[in-house]
Amino acid sequence: MFIKQGIKSENKFWKYIVGSLLIIVASFLGQAPLLVAILYDSFVNGKAYPSENDDVMRFFEPNLTLFLILISFVFTMFGIFFVVRYLHHQTLLSITTSRAKIDWKRVFFSFSIWALFTIISTLGFYLSNPADFVINFKPIPFAILGLIGTVLIPIQTSTEEYIFRGYLMQGFANLAKNKWFPLIMTSVIFGAMHLSNPEVTKMGNIILVYYIGTGLMLGIITLMDDGMELALGFHAANNLVSALLVTSDWSAFQTHSIFKDISQPSAGLDVIFPVVIIYPILLFIFSKKYNWTNWKEKLTGKIE
Repeated sequence: MFIKQGIKSENKFWKYIVGSLLIIVASFLGQAPLLVAILYDSFVNGKAYPSENDDVMRFFEPNLTLFLILISFVFTMFGIFFVVRYLHHQTLLSITTSRAKIDWKRVFFSFSIWALFTIISTLGFYLSNPADFVINFKPIPFAILGLIGTVLIPIQTSTEEYIFRGYLMQGFANLAKNKWFPLIMTSVIFGAMHLSNPEVTKMGNIILVYYIGTGLMLGIITLMDDGMELALGFHAANNLVSALLVTSDWSAFQTHSIFKDISQPSAGLDVIFPVVIIYPILLFIFSKKYNWTNWKEKLTGKIE
């Protein structure tokens, strides 16, 4: 069982607190290239030092900003590997899946189904509300975005999955010796992690329903499938395809995407709809394809 692979007598919960702090340190170290670049432009070229997060996002050309932000996740991934290997004496595979090796067919199936949905829904929004969008496509910047995104966005999304659906999922299982507590805790923390996103400022805290709901869905498919493969594919598709298709002045990533959303952001059915309609449909598709059974035990049962 995937969630039990981290439960060992020597894996006390305090180790997960120490490990989380070390991973945060690695993340801060990964932000050094962005900080150095900003300081250089400020002191050498006389550019005004950014005072707010929004200013940081617009300080450089979008592709350069995206690159510098995503680089930090490479450092964080190394931090996760170090903590898992040397603090917990586990392999990275043990916090990835219960299978003998990563099932890449699962990763690509999940990626494909969510990428297809994202493309169709985005085109649907564009065709039904063309006044809310402008064509933002520029061939060379878009090609550079495609290269940066294809290489680094899966690292970013995988890092988040390894932290929440892998490391912390097993960590909270060590503490609670059940499955529902890790599922709830990782979903809430995942949602809270997005509090600093500009979307929250524009739309209000109601959008946390979407973020926490997404974390809950990713946790469910991880527990039901005994591995993170489906979560890895979904998260990579969600961030990569979105970055390539649509940007806005209030989104977390400013990119040279195909479209730019110029509408006034508001939180309504578009926040609730994926959580209560789309995600259950996705769970149904996965459950039929991979023959999931015994939902209550896998999501809420005790861990012996």
